[in-house]
Amino acid sequence: VSHEWIYQYIHDDKRNKGTLYRHLRQGRKRYRKGQRTKAEVIKNKVSIDDRPVIVDTKKRFGDWEIDTVLGKHGSGSIVTLLERKTRFYLIKKVDSKSAKDVTQATIELLLPFKDHVHTITADNGREFAYHAEIAEALETTVYFAHPYSSWERGANENSNGLLRQYVPKGTDLRRVTEERIHFAMRRINNRPRKCLGFKQPAVVFKEMCLVA
Repeated sequence: VSHEWIYQYIHDDKRNKGTLYRHLRQGRKRYRKGQRTKAEVIKNKVSIDDRPVIVDTKKRFGDWEIDTVLGKHGSGSIVTLLERKTRFYLIKKVDSKSAKDVTQATIELLLPFKDHVHTITADNGREFAYHAEIAEALETTVYFAHPYSSWERGANENSNGLLRQYVPKGTDLRRVTEERIHFAMRRINNRPRKCLGFKQPAVVFKEMCLVA
């Protein structure tokens, strides 16, 4: 039995008003052509094309991906950061998706690990408009993925999907406590990953911090 057959079975069950789909860790998105929106213009962006080749290998410790997860009807946002080699995941709830709030949260999350921040890769959302401030505070370089190319930050996208198990889509983030945010982060960081030889991101990250 392949995983694709299982997903198809669940999809058919949902069409028949079944509830199996509710047990999926992540929903399966369906993309349609012609629904893309124009990318925001961000000044002085550094393209992912200029990013060091070593980042693509995921063998160097200290290369991060950044994104935001939105709450219901502008009820706030969650800044998410993921270290590519260890899959270590950091999250912080902010009042809005504004560039000011996202920039402040990013610096607060990464400052304790400043010595282990070589690069940060973002999408083209306007919340990253103050990327120069992030780069200066952390002494790093922020690179921007190509528009509509979420796979270039695939590790972070995957962890954001796991986060939705604890903070479902459509959640009013004003009702989400800091305790709940930290609980979700701990659970995700202590979840064994196949790509880490079934070790936990939190354990591998701590090991790398000691030797790097």
